[in-house]
Amino acid sequence: MQNQPLPPGAFAQRLGPLGFITGIFLLNFMGRVSLAPLMPNIEASLGLNHAQAGMLFLFLSVGYFVAVFSSGLVSQRLTHRGVILLSALAVGAALCLAPLAQGLFSLGAACLGMGLAAGLYLPSGVAALTSFVRARDWGKAMALHEMAPNGGMILAPLFAELLLEGLTWRGVLALIGALSLLLGLAYARRGKGGEEPGHAPSPAAVAELLRLPAVWLMVVFFGLAIGASLGIYTMLPLYLVTEKGFDQSWANLMLAASRVPGLVLAFGAGWAHDRFGARASLVTIFAATGLATLALGLGSGWLLVVAVFVQPAVTVCFFPVGFAALSLVAPPHLRGVAVSLATPLAFILGAGALPAFLGWMGQHHSFGAGIAIFAGIVWAGGALALALRPAPAQG
Repeated sequence: MQNQPLPPGAFAQRLGPLGFITGIFLLNFMGRVSLAPLMPNIEASLGLNHAQAGMLFLFLSVGYFVAVFSSGLVSQRLTHRGVILLSALAVGAALCLAPLAQGLFSLGAACLGMGLAAGLYLPSGVAALTSFVRARDWGKAMALHEMAPNGGMILAPLFAELLLEGLTWRGVLALIGALSLLLGLAYARRGKGGEEPGHAPSPAAVAELLRLPAVWLMVVFFGLAIGASLGIYTMLPLYLVTEKGFDQSWANLMLAASRVPGLVLAFGAGWAHDRFGARASLVTIFAATGLATLALGLGSGWLLVVAVFVQPAVTVCFFPVGFAALSLVAPPHLRGVAVSLATPLAFILGAGALPAFLGWMGQHHSFGAGIAIFAGIVWAGGALALALRPAPAQG
């Protein structure tokens, strides 16, 4: 009976199924970012250097890229509901296997599997949500659902800090994995929505998008924004603890608290886009992000603490503007494909290549220098935003 489609109804009546999906997304995201607050412990336990630590996030992002790009093929066969269940169980399994790692390659394999498992979720999660929530309630439902990434970035360091009092990093990952397995099993029994199959983008649609220079610009912009938010986040505890001398508990508490202001500022960025347009908004956001990132890399004392809070708050303003801009530069009939194509490409740049680069810089030079170099690249991205042009046809 639990597999029967759930027709759209009043929003309050759909909070239960929506809570299931949002909870799965929250643990999905916590699993992906939980290595960050644990990385000083992982380095000490496995004898990894900073460059190897950065490579772990590259392994994770490669898996995520492959999974997001192929999620339509999987959901065609399993339905969106089946993919959500598969993702929740596979994330849990990967997190439970990760504690068995004894070195870089075994933990890297677990990270690759984690990325593959986590990357399947988002397209099917959104499709399932829209299948049981009325169209006029999609905004509220999406707002609740999209609290999961920020929530995961806030809860992961708090969760780690709380559990490290009695567990090792292996126990922390295993516990998050067990929660994901339990929620997946609960979803299998009680979850609703997403009974329809997915659709993979056609090769012709992908080829048409790849011929548009503006789409490649948006891949660069999203890569820079993901790098400035998630890429910096993944290496920030290691930077603060090993290079700036912060206590690990204090660094993790700062990491969690620094993500709270972004929950509010993102709404202001959406208003700015409507008022001033995509190009002006992107130039301003990248200029401010570059400045805050430079302060993060070169600052010390109170300036560094301020930068830890300001940098993510400014960076998160990109995403509502970026998704709106991506809709403007892609032809109306290809907007959905543009999102599914641009975001995984950007993720491997910002959440994979950047942490690997910062880890290499931390090992051979300094994390701060690597962050400062990235700040310059962000400024260059802001200059490129001046070349952004909308597609001729608007829907």
